[in-house]
Amino acid sequence: MQEYINIYTDGSARGNPGPGGYGIILRYKQSVKELSQGFRLTTNNRMELLAVVVALENLKTNQIPVRIFSDSKYVIDAIQKRWVYGWQAKGFNKKKNKDLWQRYLSLARSFNIEFVWVKGHNGHPENERCDVLAVEAALGKNLLIDHYFEEVQQHED
Repeated sequence: MQEYINIYTDGSARGNPGPGGYGIILRYKQSVKELSQGFRLTTNNRMELLAVVVALENLKTNQIPVRIFSDSKYVIDAIQKRWVYGWQAKGFNKKKNKDLWQRYLSLARSFNIEFVWVKGHNGHPENERCDVLAVEAALGKNLLIDHYFEEVQQHED
């Protein structure tokens, strides 16, 4: 049976834009690690995508295949339907989250990644836990500044 590093992600924004956060669970065999972070002004889609990026950035190896579980159709469809590669070819012209997509594409090259869509708020234990982490992060203190969103993207809209 194939071994995988399983990654569960979720993003949240309280208002869109508004305070937001992401939640991540990294699982390999018996090892489990949770990550989360909040931002003072961002969007739900940014947090969904940032969760995937941060999860990949936190992996210590690229030698084990990775399965990423997400309830974000935005993220899953852009990757599985290969839209992101068309956006990249056009310089992400008029596309949101260019900075995060570029980070993702740079990371993804060195991993064997399989994406799995899960229905959100449907009782999936890890997805529910990631949602709690993301919401708690969004509502927490010490929120970081999503510089790209606040300084660049918001002014392009």
